[in-house]
Amino acid sequence: MKIAISSIALLACVSAAAVAQDVNPPKAAQEPQTVGERLSTAVGKVIGDPNAKSDADMKRVIDKLGSLGGKPIEELTADEARKQPTPPDAVKALLKDEGKSAEPAPGVTTADITVDGATGPLPARVYKPDGAADQLPVVLYFHGGGWVIADLDTYDAAPRAMAKSANAVVISVHYRQAPEHKFPAAHDDAVAAYKWVLANASAQGGDAKRVAVMGESAGGNLAINVAIAARDQKLQLPVHQALIYPAAGVDMETASYKENATAKPLNKAMMAWFVEQISKSPDDKNSPMLDLVGRADVKGLPPTTVVTAQIDPLRTDGEKLADKLNSAGVNVESQNFEGATHEFFGMDAVVKDAGEAQAFVAGRLKASFSKSASAAD
Repeated sequence: MKIAISSIALLACVSAAAVAQDVNPPKAAQEPQTVGERLSTAVGKVIGDPNAKSDADMKRVIDKLGSLGGKPIEELTADEARKQPTPPDAVKALLKDEGKSAEPAPGVTTADITVDGATGPLPARVYKPDGAADQLPVVLYFHGGGWVIADLDTYDAAPRAMAKSANAVVISVHYRQAPEHKFPAAHDDAVAAYKWVLANASAQGGDAKRVAVMGESAGGNLAINVAIAARDQKLQLPVHQALIYPAAGVDMETASYKENATAKPLNKAMMAWFVEQISKSPDDKNSPMLDLVGRADVKGLPPTTVVTAQIDPLRTDGEKLADKLNSAGVNVESQNFEGATHEFFGMDAVVKDAGEAQAFVAGRLKASFSKSASAAD
């Protein structure tokens, strides 16, 4: 009887929310939610699902990802985790469902190369706008995946979009991953890749004097650590750093971790699993390379762009990092995207906020490239 009463009460709450249309109303510029989608959103709101706050287009991606049969990453080995369906897989499946091409948009050519890592060659991919002239500015890009999963193919959309919208040569570099290679292997590779780019940019059609760094999630952590290493090692400083929902702290009791403890595609348990995979010992969490918001010295870093997402355990750390950079005198602009989840940045084919975030980052990159070129004249 208690179950029946609870079910009736839940249905009443859900029905009222769906009819009133006041649970996560779609943004005006978006395609409206269907009745079924509105009902699903209302149910999620009632039961406390963080993804119930997703915009309509974002939620379609998350729902499609859920339909692909993936298992909880935190319950798997690293090898098993690397075989699970990814958010880009969900985007491609959604496009196919809608009768659209899942092939990359035209306008960018690519070439797979290798670059020098800290202990050996690393796979990399070079993206160039079609018809690009030589001596374009360069963006060194690092993909996400918690330093454990994902690769150049998983994170193909964002560097491709940046090459076109920022009119730059983008070099996406893989790195050694945990648990096979513990911290700081990925960070050492990232710094080595930056040194390689400075020495070899011209051979890739780029301008070695105008090199920016960029990364998503764990890759955002690598990007800012490259800038810090460049400052400390007296290397040429990147002209800009673009940090997309960066992994910037080790405190998993922040506001956004609590709000999004069970969010998709990234949640608190997954982040704890990533940290466990990468760490040799608990002391690793005390490193300023991982605890950027608590321990890192961010003075003297280049102009910075920070992108965060509302439905993301990493949001609070991204916001704190932007505040810390600003307090240190760094030229920083940040933007949080309401109704978006972690991993949204490369989803411009189906998520409106992704295109807006890409335009925001590309504009900031181009401004820094232009200023750097003027200073060199």
